[in-house]
Amino acid sequence: MLILEAEAIQPIGYNFFQLGGYGPMSIVTLLLIALLLAAWKAPAWVKEIGLIALALGFLWQAIYLIRRGDAIQSVDANSISPNITWMGVKCSLIPSAYCVTVYIVSLIIRIARKPRV
Repeated sequence: MLILEAEAIQPIGYNFFQLGGYGPMSIVTLLLIALLLAAWKAPAWVKEIGLIALALGFLWQAIYLIRRGDAIQSVDANSISPNITWMGVKCSLIPSAYCVTVYIVSLIIRIARKPRV
């Protein structure tokens, strides 16, 4: 079949900020901004900000999975589609992936700022 150019260029269509939850994604974005400012003004804080982001990622992952588990447990298991279940798991992974990305950025900044011998 012939694929039209307009169909081939379609974006994925996910709004990761919305799917991950406005609260957690906003907090991690603020941590990313603080990390970039700390790299410039207070380099000693880069490690701590990155670790806070990493810890929050694990915390939100646990909270999301507990909430999803409670929601699934409260209804008949046969009435829930696997697609809905996996969409919930995917949405719970988005803030965690963002937090790990912020931590990786903090590691890169720390490596770049180390004194050279």
